[in-house]
Amino acid sequence: MQNISLSFLAGYIDTIGFVALFGLFTAHVTGNFVLIGAELVRPSHGVLIKFLAFPAFVLAVAFTRLVVIWREKQGKPATPSLLLLQLVLLLGFLFAGYCAEPITDTTTTMALLAGILGAASMGVQNAASRLTLKHMTPTTVMTGNVTQLVIDLVDIVRHTADEETRSRCVKFFWPVIFFGIGAVGGAFAYSHVHFLALLLPALLLIYLYFIEVSRDTG
Repeated sequence: MQNISLSFLAGYIDTIGFVALFGLFTAHVTGNFVLIGAELVRPSHGVLIKFLAFPAFVLAVAFTRLVVIWREKQGKPATPSLLLLQLVLLLGFLFAGYCAEPITDTTTTMALLAGILGAASMGVQNAASRLTLKHMTPTTVMTGNVTQLVIDLVDIVRHTADEETRSRCVKFFWPVIFFGIGAVGGAFAYSHVHFLALLLPALLLIYLYFIEVSRDTG
């Protein structure tokens, strides 16, 4: 459930950032390098926000690591704290984006802040997948997941797959599907309610937070 929910959330938020902020990737932040290169050759707008998204993402990853170290020293689970951190950054993304509307220029202060907070929010999720959620498939960038899924499907079709391969196939299949559902849902939600569409992933993070807390105290 957690793996599917976070995959949906990543696709949803990444699409809203892309649509609202002139092609900014918040989850797949290295994709911005391609867009920066394209815009340097054919200048339009949106270069600055893509430049700023990368250091925001890196700083969020670094801070996430420090939070995990701090919680480990206390002998307490870090995942609930990371979910709260991501929630705070996501709400900041929502607030800054809402204040910036209508966004016709990404160089305004609130638009830039929205991009920075959006990238930072997904930086936390990216880091969490490698620090406290290592048992799950990656939830933010699906390229590796799709590659492994196709390899395993080929082996299954060839009838050479063992039980481990079949289990892994199922494990990778659903996050990819729900990332795609989230991407489509994010696009439609933004077209109707703009940045208020981010209330849905915020509620989802709150739900996941309480599940983690109840699991730790149960």
